[in-house]
Amino acid sequence: MGRQVAIIGVGQTKHGNRSEITYPDMVREAVLAAYEDAGISPDDIGGVVYGSMPSMMEGVGMNHFYFADALRTVGKDFMRTETCGTTGISLAFTGYYWVASGCADLVLVVGSEKQHEGDSQPTIVTVYDPFYQRPFTSGAPGIYSWLCQDWMWRYDLPEDEVRDAAAKLSVDHHRDGILNPYAHIKREVTADEVKNSPIIVSPIRFLDICPTSDGACAMIFASEEMVKKIGKKTAWVKGIGFRGDEYSVGDCDRVQSESPRQAAEQAYKMAGVTDPVAELDVAELYNPFTFMEMIHYESFGFCEPGRAPEEVLQGKFARSGELPCAPSGGVLCTNPIGACAMLRVAEIALQVTGQAGEHQIEGAKLGFAHGLGGLNQFNGVMILGGDI
Repeated sequence: MGRQVAIIGVGQTKHGNRSEITYPDMVREAVLAAYEDAGISPDDIGGVVYGSMPSMMEGVGMNHFYFADALRTVGKDFMRTETCGTTGISLAFTGYYWVASGCADLVLVVGSEKQHEGDSQPTIVTVYDPFYQRPFTSGAPGIYSWLCQDWMWRYDLPEDEVRDAAAKLSVDHHRDGILNPYAHIKREVTADEVKNSPIIVSPIRFLDICPTSDGACAMIFASEEMVKKIGKKTAWVKGIGFRGDEYSVGDCDRVQSESPRQAAEQAYKMAGVTDPVAELDVAELYNPFTFMEMIHYESFGFCEPGRAPEEVLQGKFARSGELPCAPSGGVLCTNPIGACAMLRVAEIALQVTGQAGEHQIEGAKLGFAHGLGGLNQFNGVMILGGDI
C-alpha cells in the first residue's frame, strides 16, 4: 500500500488568448502561484512533472526545454507525461504515484497549452489513423457528432429533448464561468442563442463547443509527513482510476464505453464510494461538448443509460442540483488542452478545501475530477476529499 498523498498547492493562470505574454512567462505565472499557495519554495521540491499536448501543436518541439527555468527544473528530477486531452489528469497521476511510492515527498506538477502560438486542428487530426479514420472524422467535432447521434439512436431519445438539455448545459456552464476569475469565456447565453448558433457538425452547434485557450495549471503533491510538517489545509487523494478503449473508433462500443465506466469504478472502489450521486458533493467532468457531458453522466453512474437529458432538464447537475457538475464552467468555458484535465483536479481540490471563491459549492467535502483524451478512448478519474 502506497503512502497517503495530498495536494497542498494550486496555481493557475488567467485563461484565454494570452498573446500579451511569452510562453515561459505564462507557465511561470501558474508555477509561482502554486508555490505561494503551498507556502514553500522551489528548493523544497524533490521532482517536477510536466506535460502538454504534442508540442508540435505550439510550434516548439520538446517545449519543456523552452521554459525549464520557468518550471524551476534545473538540478531537479524531471518527467514528461503526454496523453492528448487526458494529459492533465495523467500528470496528476504521475505526481501522485511519485509521492505515493516514496520517491519524493514534494512534487511540482505542471500542464500548459498556448494554442494561439500554433495550429491546433491540424495537430489533433494527426492523432487519427491516416488511412481510414482521418478522412472520415473532420477532427474532434466529427467524432463527437457520430457518437452523439449513435447515443440518441441507441436509446430512442427525442432529438428536441436532447437539444434542449444540451442548451441548458451550455447556458448553465456559461453562467458559472462568469463566477470563475480564471475562465476564458465569461458571458451569459440564452437557450435560443445556443440552439440557433451555427452548426459545426450536426447536431453540434457553435455554443455546444469549448473554446481555443492559452493557459497553465500547477499543483504541488505532498506526502502525509510533509503535510503535517507544513500544516496547511489540503485535498487528499482518495481514489484514482484510468482506463483506455481500442484506438479505432469502430472497434468498440463508444456509447456504453468500458473506459470511463471502469475508470470510475476503480476510483470509487479505492475511495469507498458505493453511491456516487449520494456521496459525491461536486464533480468536474471533462466537457468539451455538451452532448458528450450527458453521455459521461451515464458512464459514471450519475444516472441510468438514456436518462441524462431528462435529468439535466430537471436540474440534477446544475449548481443548485443534487450533484453539481462543472461549477467552474468546465472545459466548455476554458480549454488549454495540456492543462485542461489538470484544471478539473485543481478545481476539485479548491472545492473540497473551501477555497473556490464565488463558484464554491457550499459544504463540498468529496469531489470527482475527470479527464478525457487520446482518440476519445482514454479516461482518468481522481476523487479528492477534504479529510484524510
